[in-house]
Amino acid sequence: MTELQTPRGLARVHMHPADEARAALVLGHGAGGGVGAPDLVAATAAALDAGVTVALVEQPYRVAGRRSPAPAGHLDEAWVAVAAQLRAGEFAGLSLLVGGRSSGARVACRTAAETGAAGVVCLAFPLQPPGRASAPSRLSELDAVTVPTLIVQGERDPFGIPSASATRTVALVPGDHNLRSGAHVRDAVAAWLPRLL
Repeated sequence: MTELQTPRGLARVHMHPADEARAALVLGHGAGGGVGAPDLVAATAAALDAGVTVALVEQPYRVAGRRSPAPAGHLDEAWVAVAAQLRAGEFAGLSLLVGGRSSGARVACRTAAETGAAGVVCLAFPLQPPGRASAPSRLSELDAVTVPTLIVQGERDPFGIPSASATRTVALVPGDHNLRSGAHVRDAVAAWLPRLL
C-alpha cells in the first residue's frame, strides 16, 4: 500500500502487480464503499489474469475517515493527481486504463481524456438516481469518453442501464447496483480486456 499526495489530501493506492504487465488499470471505489467491493475484487482478478497490473485507489476523503464523498471537482482533481504519479512511476511505459464502481466510474469517465486513458471500465455506472425522475441523466459523462469503454451493469440496477454505442460495450450481469456476483463481473471484464490489449 502506498500513500500519494494530491491537492485534496492523501490518497491510498493498493497495488496488484501482474507478471510481465502489458498494461495498467487504475480503479476507484463507490461513494460510500471501499476498494474491497466484490465487483472491484472481481475486476482486479480478471485484469491480473490478462496481464494487467491494477491499482485500487482510495480517495482522500475516505483515507481521512469521512463517509460522505467530496464534491465531484475534488474527486476528479485527486484522481488526476494519482493517475499522473502512477504514470510517471510504477506505470511508466504501460498503456493506462481507468475505471471504478458507481461514483468511481463517473470520476474515471469525466477525467479519461486528462489522464490519457486508453480505455475505461465502468462497474455499476449510476445513470439516473432512482426515484428522482427530475434529476438529470449522467449519460453525457459516458458520451464524452472517446476511448473504448466497458460497462458492467446489474440487470436490475435501479440507477438504470446505459446504452451501448460504437465505443461502448454494455455487459448485463445478474443482480442490482451492488454487483455482488463476482464471477459474472470477472467474466465480463475478462472477455473485454483482450480485445482492448
